[in-house]
Amino acid sequence: MTMNEGGADRVVRVVLGAGAIAGAWFGLHLADANVIGIVVAAVGAVLVLTGVIGFCPAYRILGLRTCPLTGHPIGPDRHTDT
Repeated sequence: MTMNEGGADRVVRVVLGAGAIAGAWFGLHLADANVIGIVVAAVGAVLVLTGVIGFCPAYRILGLRTCPLTGHPIGPDRHTDT
């Protein structure tokens, strides 16, 4: 499993996921087994998990990658020739 998420992507996922879990718990009454609360909490958990491990299966299926290429310290779109 190769990382396909960049640093900013990972931070956004963890923050949004934690917010979704907190919102589900406090705002949508997850404790009362509200279906919408459970779905929002599950989506939040997936966001946190993918943010922590740095791999998103959907990105792989779609061929997306926000992680910079390894071994290319100046990035894929720049050249050292001047």
